[in-house]
Amino acid sequence: MPLVTSKEMFKKAYEGKYAIGAFNVNNLEIIQGITDAAAELKAPLILQVSSGARKYARHGYLMKLVEAAEAETGLPICIHLDHGDDFEICKSCIDGGFTSVMIDGSKHSYDENIKLTNEVVKYAHDNGVVVEGELGKLAGIEDDVNVADDDASFTRPEEVEEFVSRTGVDSLAIAIGTSHGAYKFKPGQKPRLRFDILEEVEKRLPGYPIVLHGASSVVQDFVDIINANGGEMPDAIGIPEDMLREAASMAVCKINMDSDLRIGMTAGIREHMAKNPTHFDPRQYLAPGRDNIKTIVRHKILSVLGCDGKA
Repeated sequence: MPLVTSKEMFKKAYEGKYAIGAFNVNNLEIIQGITDAAAELKAPLILQVSSGARKYARHGYLMKLVEAAEAETGLPICIHLDHGDDFEICKSCIDGGFTSVMIDGSKHSYDENIKLTNEVVKYAHDNGVVVEGELGKLAGIEDDVNVADDDASFTRPEEVEEFVSRTGVDSLAIAIGTSHGAYKFKPGQKPRLRFDILEEVEKRLPGYPIVLHGASSVVQDFVDIINANGGEMPDAIGIPEDMLREAASMAVCKINMDSDLRIGMTAGIREHMAKNPTHFDPRQYLAPGRDNIKTIVRHKILSVLGCDGKA
């Protein structure tokens, strides 16, 4: 099966009241851990690449890794640009074989966001590629995305119909209380998602796929492993998984996860090196990280996304 767009995935997810996992990839081991879990559970996949990951691993290498994963697993896999911030990077990814791109114009004014998103949509649709837009602004830090708490803003439901109509965008990322990175809440602050906003968006855009960014839950066990082996990570409070599952049963068809994978990978490497300080073969210390990735993705598919058996 060739690489696919997310269009059919989202249609089935909306009707089936589940979500597709969009997992950020940076290297071979992360891709293998994700796709091994998805293959075992027969789950569709979105493998997404940030601009930072694209610079690090290089476009051509990442494309060949994803193509190899598709050929080996036979799964429907969409390759997606995460947080493209201008037309040129979106065009480059479209021209380079990506099947989906995100144009994040949330840092601009509403009208400028529409103008930029519309420009990307026209080029993408002419080339058979789908586009994700964004309304609202998530706080947090992840790769090139850095938004202070004071600059974050919830999505305004009264704007979504016009935005989708004027841009022709295929899916929409909204801000309802998630945030990028591992440290989503201050000490004593209770995690909360604005389901009232999500419900209002769903009423205004019936049947339309919604996306949640910044949705890592953070596995404390892996944070503890890192700290037990020389790390200095504070406790990281993520989004409760029951809230994500509820969102997946509503209009949310795509849930992005990155920080969980980074923490799991780091925990596996740190633990291995602490136990085996003389090892210098990358295969020996990267393999436990890959195993942790697989464990995390398997758990997310079964307990949060509900997309097992949907490939």
